Amino acid sequence: MPELETLEDLLVEQLRDLYSAENQISKALPKMAKAASHPKLRQAFERHLKETLTQRDRLAKIADMLGVKPTGHVCAAAKGLIEEASEFLSDSKKSPEEIRDAGLIANGNRVEHYEIAGYGTAVALAEKLGLDKAVKLLQQTLAEEKATDEKLTALSEEVNDEAAALSVGAEEEEE
Repeated sequence: MPELETLEDLLVEQLRDLYSAENQISKALPKMAKAASHPKLRQAFERHLKETLTQRDRLAKIADMLGVKPTGHVCAAAKGLIEEASEFLSDSKKSPEEIRDAGLIANGNRVEHYEIAGYGTAVALAEKLGLDKAVKLLQQTLAEEKATDEKLTALSEEVNDEAAALSVGAEEEEE
């Protein structure tokens, strides 16, 4: 990471981190969608892929406004979150679909929470720097990330009910 001497340097570093995260997430979402058995969950991942590509483009636009490239950085946090999701998918191949779907939502929410934190920070930095156009674009993405998190959380109610029913059925069989 280059030396950060100004608040703008920090914003650029944050934008590059988010850009890398969005790139990595755009590659992971199709795998998550394919692994999802619940139709609403599959659709949520597919819809979020389209949003993610738009969000990545917004970051590139902001970087262009600042006269910098958004590339050249690897977001280690996104890499780790995606590796965890990949391990979960590998470990849950033989799990009931309902359990795998519940785990996919958990992994998706972790990613969304990371993005919400990152975009919230970028908004605050851009506001301090008086970058109104960047603020508007970043706030738009932040709102989308929050909405995705809320949709996944709402969907988890339904999916977790289905997964819990498996546990209840297993307990009744043991008696």
